[in-house]
Amino acid sequence: MTVRRVLSAGLLTVLAAASVSACGAPSTEQPSKQEAVPAVNTPAVAGTSDSTASITITDPWVKTTRKGMSAAFGTLVNNTDTDVTVVSGSSPLSPKIELHEVADSGGKMVMQSKEGGFVIPARGTHLLQPGGDHIMLMGVTQEVKPGAQIPFTLTLNDGETLTFTAVGKDFAGGKEDYQPGVHLGKKHG
Repeated sequence: MTVRRVLSAGLLTVLAAASVSACGAPSTEQPSKQEAVPAVNTPAVAGTSDSTASITITDPWVKTTRKGMSAAFGTLVNNTDTDVTVVSGSSPLSPKIELHEVADSGGKMVMQSKEGGFVIPARGTHLLQPGGDHIMLMGVTQEVKPGAQIPFTLTLNDGETLTFTAVGKDFAGGKEDYQPGVHLGKKHG
C-alpha cells in the first residue's frame, strides 16, 4: 500500500467523520451510508505521471442538486517542495465557478470568495470540505444525481491545470440550501 493510499484512507476517515454542512456551521447530523464519501479513487493528477505529478486530488465529490448552486469537495495534495495556489476552476456543469471559504464576519459564519485562492503547502494537503473551503458552482446547468460523473479543471498559479472527475453524492449536512443570501443553512431576505 502506498503512502498516498494510506494518507487518502486517513483523510477519508476524517472527511467522513466531519458532519458539517457545506458553506455553513457544524452539524450534529451524521451522514447516512448513502451520504458516505465515495471510496478512495485513483487521484487525478496535474503533471506528466502519478510519480511526477505536482498536484493531485483525492476523493473528489460534488453535492447533488436539481438546480441552482452546488459545491465540490476533496483533498488537494501538493507533491512539490513549494507552495502551490489554485487560482480558478471550471466545469461544464456551471458557467460560473468560484473558490469559496466559510469565514467569520461580524460574529456570523458566511460563505464568501476566497481571496488569493487555495494555497496548498509544500508536501502538504488542503481539504475542501462542507463548512470550509470548497469549489462553488453557480447556475448549475443540469441536475446532479448520486453517482453522476462531473468533470472539473482547476488552474494553478503557474498556469498548470488539474483535471478530474467528481462523483455526485447526496449530502444533507445542515440542510444547506445553496442559494443567494444563505447563512448557516437558513435563507435570509
